[in-house]
Amino acid sequence: MLTRALFVVLLICGVATPALAEETKVLALGLADHEITQEELAKGTPPVPRFNSPAIAYVSAANLKKGDSVEIALSNADGALLTNSETLAEDKPTYLLQAGKRGVPAGGWPSEWSYFAKVKITRDGKTLIEQATTPIPFE
Repeated sequence: MLTRALFVVLLICGVATPALAEETKVLALGLADHEITQEELAKGTPPVPRFNSPAIAYVSAANLKKGDSVEIALSNADGALLTNSETLAEDKPTYLLQAGKRGVPAGGWPSEWSYFAKVKITRDGKTLIEQATTPIPFE
């Protein structure tokens, strides 16, 4: 009987440990002046946008599961300016999603605004992560 109880405890611990190690998390969240890659993120933070450059919000997340929804937005105080979202068709150990404008708006980005990246990750209709960067002005 004691052997069975110990076996059950070991099974429970063995199943719980990998689940904790695979917690969904944001690896990087920010704004860049161009579309980026995971390799570029690994080298460091990309250059931030300026009033006369493209502006791309990006999120790199880890341990996403099939059916998870990831939404990234380039926003200002008035709300989301540009968004991109995807519901995953398969598990992803790492995932990069971006939203933004490859060109520059006529006259540039208004300098009186501050911009930020905002991400929302949901699973089974429940929000797992909702996070935003500190707003920055485009100089």
